[in-house]
Amino acid sequence: MNWTSIIAIYALFWVLSAFVILPIGIRSQEELGIEKILGQADGVPGNFRPGLILLRTTLLSAAAFGLFYANYSYGWVDRHSFDFLIAGPEASSD
Repeated sequence: MNWTSIIAIYALFWVLSAFVILPIGIRSQEELGIEKILGQADGVPGNFRPGLILLRTTLLSAAAFGLFYANYSYGWVDRHSFDFLIAGPEASSD
């Protein structure tokens, strides 16, 4: 696999992981008992920690990409693994 492909695929895994990680552990200011500022939206997080989110996202994406690359290298699951989904009607042996 080309190194530019590795970077592009890892970036895709990172963005997907970010969307998975973002809502985990976030509490609104109302849930935390913090007063809202006039005009503030109701869903504003009261405990947003971007550093922790970046760390978790990087760890999750590294693990997912590691599994992807291992599968690419060793061929555990390939396109023939899904042939049962498109198998046509079986010929009768009459």
